Amino acid sequence: MTENDHNNNEMEAGGDNSSDVPPDLDKLLEMDGYLRLHEKEISRRYGCFNAVLKDINTYEGGMEQFSRSYEQYGINVAADGSVVCREWAPGAVEVYLTGDFNGWNKTQHAFKQGSFGKWDLIIPPNGDGNIPIAHGSIVKLNIKTKSGQFVERISPWIRYAIRPKNDPKNFTYDGIFWHPPPKEQYIFKHARPKRPEGLRIYEAHVGISSHEGKIASYNHFTDNVLPRIKRQGYNAVQLMAIMEHVYYASFGYQVTNFFAVSSRYGTPEEFKRLVDTAHGMGISVLLDVVHSHASKNVLDGINEFDGTNTCFFHDAGKGVHSLWDSRLFDYSKWEVLRFLLSDLRWFIEEYKVDGYRFDGVTSMLYHSHGIGHGFSGDYNEYFGLNTDTDSLVYMMLANHMLHSLYPDVMITIAEVRTRCCLSRFDTFVFTFCKVFFHQSCMSVSCFLVVPFSFCACLPVCLSMCMSAGFQVRVYL
Repeated sequence: MTENDHNNNEMEAGGDNSSDVPPDLDKLLEMDGYLRLHEKEISRRYGCFNAVLKDINTYEGGMEQFSRSYEQYGINVAADGSVVCREWAPGAVEVYLTGDFNGWNKTQHAFKQGSFGKWDLIIPPNGDGNIPIAHGSIVKLNIKTKSGQFVERISPWIRYAIRPKNDPKNFTYDGIFWHPPPKEQYIFKHARPKRPEGLRIYEAHVGISSHEGKIASYNHFTDNVLPRIKRQGYNAVQLMAIMEHVYYASFGYQVTNFFAVSSRYGTPEEFKRLVDTAHGMGISVLLDVVHSHASKNVLDGINEFDGTNTCFFHDAGKGVHSLWDSRLFDYSKWEVLRFLLSDLRWFIEEYKVDGYRFDGVTSMLYHSHGIGHGFSGDYNEYFGLNTDTDSLVYMMLANHMLHSLYPDVMITIAEVRTRCCLSRFDTFVFTFCKVFFHQSCMSVSCFLVVPFSFCACLPVCLSMCMSAGFQVRVYL
């Protein structure tokens, strides 16, 4: 996508709609008259989405710029070879960058405190003009908390993390400064394929894609699995467990480093080759994205990043998923929205992926996270007080951003694991949030319905989804 394309699409992504009435609401109500009872609540939720979008336009220069915050946050390299760092750590008292580059001097490179919990640091280039931090070296943040304690952390925006190679007993990952020289950078050769009218998705996990008793690599998947996927007639591959996760048995659903591809399978450049090769075969690449929760890891995750319990997450019981033993995002926070939306944008721009399958949507939609909730299929359950407006607004923003900026290629899927009738009344209502609440999002071409058993309303659900132009996959 060219810069002009981005600028043109920005008019859609950051359009000013002064009305809180959702676009095409009449069509929605005509399709399902039972929703008329909830018209005010539908408009209220759209108004919440619209208010946040307007604030992004006003204070951040629009969604196009806001969702590229990885260009300012984390550790970046400027044109003159200097290293520019920014972190959001509202609970920190002091912040320092340390690592191989300064002999692990913990207080030599101090950040300057800015507004709204932001911290900034610029390290000038070496005397010879070279970047002061070597590619592939370990970097960490040394943060002084309000209690006076110093704690080591990995930047939430780190782009590569690895387990220490020389210490088999150490399972704590290290953050790596990933900035390969031009000759080592992978150059994409193929354009993204257009979004197919009908999706045939092959779901895969790179690590278990080999018959050998070992963790397979990106290169193995590229050379051995992609050709098989092509021969079998699939036009999309959905990859699990790509974002870094220290706990391998979590199958990728306990993410520790959101901007990093998993180092178990290889390097970022090798993952780029995988995506590019798939595109050369006419195969779209979708990623499982886990924005419903995060790993509780502190030393190599984002939990307690600034020394507090509430940096990215809710506090106390509201911030913990009791079944998954993980942390729950506070979607009402501005910097959490920046972080998650930029995460989606990063993998599209850096790795050229074509879309996402959002995991754990039921947990996001409801304050109860669906735990111990016997869903009956009544619309009042979805439009009642149990629905989390903040997380719903985040999902609306994410889908709106993706389809506005990448209208020709983007594919988004929502995974909702529910009981029986909820496949209609929960999943399909969420579909309406995407289709009817955003005119630019009507290009969504796939939706995932996951009922646990047959039910009387399932045929109705499928009929309605297909009549709305969706490709539907059903897992029974």
